[in-house]
Amino acid sequence: MTHQSDRFAPTEAVSLAEENAFLRAALADAQRRIDELEAMAEADPLTGLANARRFAHEVERAVGRATRQNTPAALVSFDLRNVEAIAQRHGRAVADAALAHLARTLSSLIRATDQLARVGDTEFGLLLDHLDPDSAIETSERLERCIARTPLDLGNSRVALELVMATTGIMPGDAAAGVLERAARNIESARERA
Repeated sequence: MTHQSDRFAPTEAVSLAEENAFLRAALADAQRRIDELEAMAEADPLTGLANARRFAHEVERAVGRATRQNTPAALVSFDLRNVEAIAQRHGRAVADAALAHLARTLSSLIRATDQLARVGDTEFGLLLDHLDPDSAIETSERLERCIARTPLDLGNSRVALELVMATTGIMPGDAAAGVLERAARNIESARERA
């Protein structure tokens, strides 16, 4: 009987090796799919930016850094206030293009260490590390001027982007939920004033 089992051992070893390779490939493919799904779960499909869920995590991290390093930071909220007018005049696709244009333009103007996200239908959030509130306000005003000089080019016409902005300071000892609540109140007040 040992003689017969010796004859089948190499085939079984090849089978096990093939099966092992197949399982490794399947596992690698499954991990790749999981990574893609996780990335999609934290990304805005229109702009490719982080979404509100991911931004909330980034705010928590920024609050932690501000406390650990005893340094200020800021959250700037941007709301594209004329997106509905754009949609009514040019259609929903152009309104979406305006949002994507705003995302690209802001991304090109910020530091690599800053975090930009689309946090609502027409709202974006920007985390600025190591900036006190006054410097963050100056930065947000500079960004607003740049956006005003960079309308969406439709070929035969240009569409101006009208922003409402609000800056919220992040100080050592702040809580992430408190920062997000203040930011929501600040952008709402800015909308009412606009």
